[in-house]
Amino acid sequence: MAKVLVVTSGKGGVGKTTSTAALGAALAQMGQNVAVVDFDVGLRNLDLVMGAERRVVYDVVNVIQGEAKLAQALIRDKRLDNLALLPASQTRDKDALTEDGVARVIDELRQKFDWIICDSPAGIERGATLAMRHADVAVVVTNPEVSSVRDSDRIIGLLDSKTLRAERGERMEKHLLITRYDRIRAERGDMLKTDDVLEILSIPLLGIVPESQDVLRASNIGQPVTVSGPDSPAGRAYAEAARRLKGEALPVSVPGERAGFFGKLFGRRAA
Repeated sequence: MAKVLVVTSGKGGVGKTTSTAALGAALAQMGQNVAVVDFDVGLRNLDLVMGAERRVVYDVVNVIQGEAKLAQALIRDKRLDNLALLPASQTRDKDALTEDGVARVIDELRQKFDWIICDSPAGIERGATLAMRHADVAVVVTNPEVSSVRDSDRIIGLLDSKTLRAERGERMEKHLLITRYDRIRAERGDMLKTDDVLEILSIPLLGIVPESQDVLRASNIGQPVTVSGPDSPAGRAYAEAARRLKGEALPVSVPGERAGFFGKLFGRRAA
């Protein structure tokens, strides 16, 4: 059965788009049929990270407004045949996204794909609430800093109140993805430690992506880091996170940390 996953956060710049591309590619590498959908109407960056910016002809707004068929707007990845991108519009504003239109697009995508991963814009405005509206699963992306964690806490509240699952009284499956983690800075007290973030947000830990030049390099060349650097620390972290999304019970670790410590954290939070 198809799953709709929203990648969200309250704060911009935490790595939602990078994470959407990396998780989508990792799931595709495991044989899943995956569509990644950019909901950041007006800005549009997912096509850049996926290396498809020159191939965009139609976008999600064209499909919603009946100006193009979904099949015309979907862009198949050149590296992975079972990965596709539905880009956002760069020339419209977020009011072009309608609730009925988004519902139609998501329903049609459910018929074609195993995973639909929605890249949400930052914040709590219309684009973000529509991106999470139909989600079965949420990945809340946060940096280990106070402002990012506080904004993520607000997003968790919206996931529990503004989604269709919430309205039906059903549980929203939520996972925490910590990005740009630096062990040395955390030990110095320059950023929050992982257990502090978990204590505040109290949702299961999906993965910890270390601060890495590999992520920036991957974005600059238009490839998900799980494709361009599968053996890099960030690439491995995203690949393991994707395996956990599929239901595998893997301990969470970060290079340089004590494996047992993070295994204990993961077991406690994900139980």
